[in-house]
Amino acid sequence: MTHRWPSSVASAFAAGLFPAACLANPAPSGDAALTALRARMVAEQIAARGVTDPAVLAAMRKVPRHRFVPGSDLGRAYADHPLPIGLGQTISQPYIVALMTELARPRAGMKVLEVGTGSGYQAAVLAEIVGSVDTIEIVPELGQRSEQILRELGYRNIRVFVGDGFDGRPQDAPFDAIVVTAAPETIPPPLLEQLAVGGRLVIPVGSAEQELLVVTKTADGYRRESIIPVRFVPMTGKAKNHPP
Repeated sequence: MTHRWPSSVASAFAAGLFPAACLANPAPSGDAALTALRARMVAEQIAARGVTDPAVLAAMRKVPRHRFVPGSDLGRAYADHPLPIGLGQTISQPYIVALMTELARPRAGMKVLEVGTGSGYQAAVLAEIVGSVDTIEIVPELGQRSEQILRELGYRNIRVFVGDGFDGRPQDAPFDAIVVTAAPETIPPPLLEQLAVGGRLVIPVGSAEQELLVVTKTADGYRRESIIPVRFVPMTGKAKNHPP
């Protein structure tokens, strides 16, 4: 049987974006090609850089990143860099998504808050591991688009809210982890308050220079750790009124 590939899959295949095991198959299915793209992404961009949590790696292999990148061909969607998703926003580099997920220490049954839904990709990765994800997006068009994609993909443990993530979701707190995907100049106090004891806040902080932080809530206060320099879009809304 002759397989007719979508042009974007064919382009990615021709460009050498599939591992050798896939190239050995003269007529792989579209699903097999996408699985191969994700496997290569995880092996070369994520595991090779030190992300080791098996649940995180499995989620990154499973979630169809290309569904969250408007108008992107497959090779571009699985490449090692952030991509624009419209309205001045981006989808983060795959490695950063995996790293932030691992830093949150996700486990089955956890309740997680995400601030900055964006494309919806980070929420989907988290939802593959934890019990539930509440995600907040300040741009209504992005929130609506992400909610539709997540629903089409069958996620039933994600709730999408449109609003200012600076305030978090106090009515649903405490959260076992909070992941923030836009950079305020200083950590929003409401997010610290909404952590459960032992919970972790993973957040980029800064303006011209940003650092990825992990803040853990302890019985006595908060423990802060700097991870790596990063570059995220700035957090808007109330965050603009809280300079460092």
